[in-house]
Amino acid sequence: MASINSLNSNPHSAELLPHPSTRVALINAALRRLWDLGFADEPSLDPEAIILKASGKTRLGRDRLAPDWCERLNLLTHDLQHSAALTELGRTIAHGQLVTAAANMLRMLDLWDRHPEIADVEITRPILVVGQMRSGTTRIQRLLACDPRFRFTRFYESWIPLPGGRAQRWLDDRPWRARAALLAAHGLNPKFAAIHPTSASAPDEEIGLFNLLMLPAAFEAQWRLPRLVHYCEAMDSRAAYRSFKHMLKTIAWLRSDPGSRAANDTSDARPWILKVPQFAEDLDALLGAFPDARIVHVTRTEDDVVASAASLVLNQMRLQSDAVDRIAIGREWQRKVALRDARTAQTLAATLQPRVSVDYADVERDWRTEMARVYAMLDVPLTENELNAMAAYLDRAERSANHRHDYDPADFGL
Repeated sequence: MASINSLNSNPHSAELLPHPSTRVALINAALRRLWDLGFADEPSLDPEAIILKASGKTRLGRDRLAPDWCERLNLLTHDLQHSAALTELGRTIAHGQLVTAAANMLRMLDLWDRHPEIADVEITRPILVVGQMRSGTTRIQRLLACDPRFRFTRFYESWIPLPGGRAQRWLDDRPWRARAALLAAHGLNPKFAAIHPTSASAPDEEIGLFNLLMLPAAFEAQWRLPRLVHYCEAMDSRAAYRSFKHMLKTIAWLRSDPGSRAANDTSDARPWILKVPQFAEDLDALLGAFPDARIVHVTRTEDDVVASAASLVLNQMRLQSDAVDRIAIGREWQRKVALRDARTAQTLAATLQPRVSVDYADVERDWRTEMARVYAMLDVPLTENELNAMAAYLDRAERSANHRHDYDPADFGL
């Protein structure tokens, strides 16, 4: 099994792949020209500069940021500068993501100070969809989200958790900002729409919240980050998941305002469907934050998971780096998948939480039977209304898919 540093042995010896599009090549050339001529500043990846810019945007002091959060930012920016081999576009994207994440974290901490009642919001008996990236967890999450008896996180709530300004709940600009962001993302990387189709208000995973926590859930799918990944795999994640839970309470609190777009979507009694691939790595800490959770464990053949995950990572890295090593990506995600499988198995063997396992292939063959098993574990009746809604969702998803996510495991040495 490859070591954690396999992606960092020598990024400049990696296989050089052409830009994913002529458009991206032109953008890189234009950015370099602007920087060289002094018409724009080259985006900084210095952690102090990122915090300073986020503080300036929010007019909030940096003193709220915890030391361990700052340590993760330091590791992340070190990796970006020394391991990720970023292009001009990659550097611009990384700078923008980190400044946005730091600013949102400052605003989130400020909101908690001003509204301590957020801590009283109840998140009871959530449904944890736990499984590897590319194992079918999104399909299970979205099938469950067809049932109005459950709550879910919308794409815009994950990636843009707070409205503009100082969280003005009466003016929620998040859906519009999310639509603009998706249009820009699909313009740069149209293939990603086939890998993970979504929309601004669609049920989606909470992975955007992990950016605020400066955890690698989304970052490691874009960039080589050996130091940060190694640090986070070894750290005690319980405090991070307590903060994650507080963020979910904040989303529920924002929905509770009569002026909110989602006011009709609030009910403290309804279980929340939660899904992030990172859960498979940190299940023990996650259950510490949600001791009354129920678990839907989604499995898929390891070879298929690794190949699909490696293809997703390649798609993301090629957009932002000129030095992409397919074989190193394959080795790293072999290691990552094995680690997450082992940790999930260890936690499941030691917990008494209600749970059910569903396999990707079984869902492909007969999703109705597999969803009936899930509902039996949840002790919730599965009626024709829910089954019809699920069938309609699958039909829409099939009709809206304009191309497949194609990949060859051999490209990654698998």
